[in-house]
Amino acid sequence: MKIRPYLYTLIFLVVAVVLSIAIGSVVIPPLDLGRILMGWLDRAAFPEPLKTFAFILTGIRLPRSALVLLTGAALGGSGAAYQGLFRNPLADPYLIGVASGAGLGAVLAMSINWPYSFWGLLAVPVAAFIGALLTVFLVYTLARVGKVVPTTNLILAGVAFGSFATAVTTYLMLRSTGELHRAIAWLNGGSSQAGWEPVLAMLPFLAIGLGILMLSGHALNLLQFGDDQAQQMGLPVTRARALILVAASLATAAAVSFSGIIGFIGLIVPHVIRLWFGADYRRLLPLSIIGGAGALLLADVIARSVISPQELPVGIVTALVGAPFFLWVLRRAKNQGYW
Repeated sequence: MKIRPYLYTLIFLVVAVVLSIAIGSVVIPPLDLGRILMGWLDRAAFPEPLKTFAFILTGIRLPRSALVLLTGAALGGSGAAYQGLFRNPLADPYLIGVASGAGLGAVLAMSINWPYSFWGLLAVPVAAFIGALLTVFLVYTLARVGKVVPTTNLILAGVAFGSFATAVTTYLMLRSTGELHRAIAWLNGGSSQAGWEPVLAMLPFLAIGLGILMLSGHALNLLQFGDDQAQQMGLPVTRARALILVAASLATAAAVSFSGIIGFIGLIVPHVIRLWFGADYRRLLPLSIIGGAGALLLADVIARSVISPQELPVGIVTALVGAPFFLWVLRRAKNQGYW
């Protein structure tokens, strides 16, 4: 029984990956996709139509799908961590302003015009991480009442600071010369960066952030009993909270830096996983990472298909699905006495 949740989510991810690399402005038929993947090492022998499909697959689809997959994994994992850390079903990187703060840091770094190289790309997630961490600190401090962080205070503080950060980000974009359309698309969640360089630049931050979160399931389980009881059970609460907070913010910053501000994945996926497979964070975290990757890949497929050959920013798709889901969670949380 313990293996089944991982099997189900991995099957979901595999299906999402196949759809992501097959569907777009040019649809690659399933048989041709299989022939390309099976004959990967002998692409020179492909007939002409397959050579075109192979170029689209290797040069465009695979790097994009990898970037979207990593972004969804980061948002799913960090959303589950924030919900456990704050013991709040409505906490996610978008709603508490972390994504907006990370986006502001990323835009500030972009305004310096770093060269499009591996080390130049690293400057963006570093700035986004600093923005995300400062946002968490400010929002948590503003929302805290004594030793308690009420849900309403947390959401209000997050929305207020998120709106402020988004306003400053938009102002910086409007002041920038040229490429305003690309900047607006990025603000709404768009994986417009081409090639493998963004994927490689994102990987170290994501590996550290999600790696720490994967090892924090037991600590998050103990934190659900409250700080005092967790301390009595042997958990160094202050150090554990700080470590999880930094790791979740690092994962969020990596996602925002290269894919823009994408809302609700960090809210929806952990809730669905919790409803289906239970609230044990040792299982919830890895399943949320896998589920987040698959969910964002499917959202990206929809974004590419609705007005093809043009594309919608994927953040619009996640918002259209996520906003009604948020209202349902809000009502459910109120009925169950979260505040």
